[in-house]
Amino acid sequence: MSTMKYVLLEPMGEIALIKINRPEALNSMNLDVIWELSKTIDIVGVDDSIKAVIITGSGEKSFCAGADISYMVNIGPVEAEKYASSAQGVLNKIEKLDKPVIAAVNGFALGGGCELALVCDIRIASSNAKLGQPEVTIGIPPGWGGTQRLLRIVGPSKAKELIFTGKMINAEEAYEIGLVNNLVKLDNQDEIPDQVPQDDVVKVKERDKKIAKILNKKLINEALTLTKEITKNSYNAVKTSKFLINKGMDMDIDSGLRMEIYGWALCFAHEDRKNLMSAFLNKSKKK
Repeated sequence: MSTMKYVLLEPMGEIALIKINRPEALNSMNLDVIWELSKTIDIVGVDDSIKAVIITGSGEKSFCAGADISYMVNIGPVEAEKYASSAQGVLNKIEKLDKPVIAAVNGFALGGGCELALVCDIRIASSNAKLGQPEVTIGIPPGWGGTQRLLRIVGPSKAKELIFTGKMINAEEAYEIGLVNNLVKLDNQDEIPDQVPQDDVVKVKERDKKIAKILNKKLINEALTLTKEITKNSYNAVKTSKFLINKGMDMDIDSGLRMEIYGWALCFAHEDRKNLMSAFLNKSKKK
């Protein structure tokens, strides 16, 4: 585990678990968090033993509640430009990381937190997650990539609805519009706490906390299961596929197809391609 204060790095074999660790502020990203996250991504990027990354938030309440409003309230245009540039810088770094990145969205993913999830390759959310771009409610548009990436994922009309209204949506709706890939819910196999009287506020809160802990554990396990499905494949092929998909979104189809051929052909120079193909053929012969 890393020694940083606001961003925890937990190696799990070929997988790195990164946690935004500022639960007292719902894991909102001030300049310190941005700096530590950038350094953490640099560490992960150069570590060849790490094949995939999971990003989540500490605790059960929030993935990341976005930018630090207590900082933003008193700054002017120059400081705001620097803040957004530093935030976009680290989010761009995550998007371009040549390892697959999974967002495990637990609780609030608002503003910059939603934008952090958007740069991840795959998003899994617990059923108690809330997502949104509420920036217009405090007098600004999204500034960390929301106006550009949200439209590419959910389409321009739905992106405009979410951004113009500033509303939060629940995990179910996020799943329905394709903002998240998968939902993690409680089922009959989980040890769900017994119901308590709704007028007993203390007991209701205690029960909700227990449920949130169960959901969060299931969420991380689901993210790990998916990530292991990815890491068992050719790292080089996955890395190349990520590059082709990311670049292809901003290309015309003919240019994208030509680029795909080059990426495909280059993988034939990699040793693991021949090993995996040979292993596949040998397995087929034995059947």
